[in-house]
Amino acid sequence: MNNFLIYGSYGYTGQLIVDLAVKKGLRPVLAGRDEKRLRAQAENYNLDYRAFSLDEIAKLDSALREVDAVLHCAGPFVHTFRQMAEACLRTKRHYVDISGEILGFEALAARDTQAKEAGIMLLPGGGFDVVPSDCLAAHLKGRLPNATHFRLFVHGVGAGVSRGTAKSAIENMHRQGMIRRDGKLVQVPPAWNVREQDFGRGYTKVVSVGWGDVSTAYYSTGIPNIETYFAFPEIAISFMRSMRLIGPLMYNRVAKKILKSLIHLFPPGPEEERRMNGRAILIGEVTSKNGGRASSKLITPEAYTCTALTTVEIMKRILHGEYKNGFQTPSLVYGADFIRQFNEVQRTDLS
Repeated sequence: MNNFLIYGSYGYTGQLIVDLAVKKGLRPVLAGRDEKRLRAQAENYNLDYRAFSLDEIAKLDSALREVDAVLHCAGPFVHTFRQMAEACLRTKRHYVDISGEILGFEALAARDTQAKEAGIMLLPGGGFDVVPSDCLAAHLKGRLPNATHFRLFVHGVGAGVSRGTAKSAIENMHRQGMIRRDGKLVQVPPAWNVREQDFGRGYTKVVSVGWGDVSTAYYSTGIPNIETYFAFPEIAISFMRSMRLIGPLMYNRVAKKILKSLIHLFPPGPEEERRMNGRAILIGEVTSKNGGRASSKLITPEAYTCTALTTVEIMKRILHGEYKNGFQTPSLVYGADFIRQFNEVQRTDLS
């Protein structure tokens, strides 16, 4: 077979991945629910496609048996990862997704034994969430092996978000923030902690968020205390704080439905020029109980561009037999330097 399937191929991120995969000489099978959109996309690239919903188990399993692996790009992942992962376990096919959702990571980590028995790899977070940050965490663990605390700071520059990302955010808005404390996941209020971080041009306010590394960095490094922060404008931080009071009013199904309908008033995702000129800056910091400290900075292409780069490379490697059975994180299977192979990626040790 030596091929893979992209489910959700016609979404904003899926389209970027398909385009890059074809340019790299790959011939993925396209898949999703909307046959009309699939057909148009497949004809444009002269690729095969399969139309089915994740509830159509027979069609899902049949499609997976035609390939070696699946790249799952259809969110919100809180509603879709389980069906696809279970299908991969049934059919013994490798699973990769582009999610950044902690609960999904934890659920798949709990399937580690099943995946090993099936002889497959479960690798969630194959995109910007969480490849760069996971590689950064692993690099810092190498610099300070006895680290007990890891803090990640992320600053996106010059792009925006896709409709799919926005929908996932709305779907997960009822969940509180999350940190890892003494090895355990702990829920915290929205905007639980606000700090200042210098990304290279002076200090910027960053706010605690439940970034995927709260889950994955623990499996990659064993560091028991993890916090993740994202740079936001002051008005956004104020809104996040207000969610502590008005949040319950926004969390019901009707409110979510209204917010999702408004998303379609906006473009599908960042325009190409903004995407190509954008970049992301990540700074990681580890400390130990005896006062040790190490900090490193990572600059990558813009998040959606980065996701296309990392996922296509991961699928190429899987097809060449480069994988580890069981639940994996990007750095566990491909190493801390995996992210450095891509153009415009820079890593600097700060302290």
